[in-house]
Amino acid sequence: MPPLFDLPLSALREYRTTVTEPPGLDEFWSAAIAAARAAATAPAVMPYKAGAYRDLAAYDVTFSGADGHPVKAWYLRPARVGGAELPCRVTFIGYGGGRDLPASHALYPACGFATLVMDTRAQGGTWSRGDTPDPGAADSGAEHPGVMTRGIARPDTYYYRRLYLDAVRAVETAAQLPGVDARRIAVAGTSQGGALALATAALVPELVALCHANLPFLCDIERGMDIALERPYTELVEFLAVQPELEETARATLRHIDNALLATRITARTLVSAGLRDTVTPPSTIFAAFNAIPGPKEIDVLPFSGHELPAHVVERQLADFGDALG
Repeated sequence: MPPLFDLPLSALREYRTTVTEPPGLDEFWSAAIAAARAAATAPAVMPYKAGAYRDLAAYDVTFSGADGHPVKAWYLRPARVGGAELPCRVTFIGYGGGRDLPASHALYPACGFATLVMDTRAQGGTWSRGDTPDPGAADSGAEHPGVMTRGIARPDTYYYRRLYLDAVRAVETAAQLPGVDARRIAVAGTSQGGALALATAALVPELVALCHANLPFLCDIERGMDIALERPYTELVEFLAVQPELEETARATLRHIDNALLATRITARTLVSAGLRDTVTPPSTIFAAFNAIPGPKEIDVLPFSGHELPAHVVERQLADFGDALG
């Protein structure tokens, strides 16, 4: 386990990003979301291996994400409740992973809740399988292996613009699925998944009742570039070492998706976790987003944890979900 390397906890509790919000940020996202909605078609929902999953009702979902691109997801719920409307946890996946198989996401349905698990475009080739390509990458230009620099020359071509829009559309799709109570939707995830949870809570606050963001990525990104010891933030550093003339362009793009800036729009009750020994998403970057949230919030500080989520946090969030939405 690495030693403590970031700010002391007393300073973390007061820390704010020094990065300035780009002009027109709300207009940028409003136009992007409107375009994604305009390009959307009705989701396809197909039963999946009922003989294998028995009391877990599993559905293979395809919905429209950014630019109308098809995005895969799993919709899972307890079969015993029939068509009853349930609270739904929209789950996002960490960097490099995809939606995997329903067996990987059975906890919340086993406890009586519904979940929609969004696949991650162009990922799912390292630690969990994925099924969604990234058609928007055709003109992305030079990039570092991974997705952190894909399309970074402009905010409207950047990979994470598309992924944030996929996440927004996942929440909107969940709200329309049969058997989901649209008033009781939570967003949740770890690392990149935590970033998507924060982003959706900021971009469609009217649809999100609860946000669980574990060790969230893409917060105070420019500080992450300065102090993170491991990827994905170091992808940006390695890329700019080769193409330093793109530094200001890259920083301008990153500010459009930085959750330390978007967090000021979050109104849902939010529970965040931060490991004080996390060399992937350093704690100060996480506190920068947490401290900017104006709504009700709590943070689980994990003094002996790095970039891994202890089981007691998983259990606490399961109980919190039931208390808040069950």
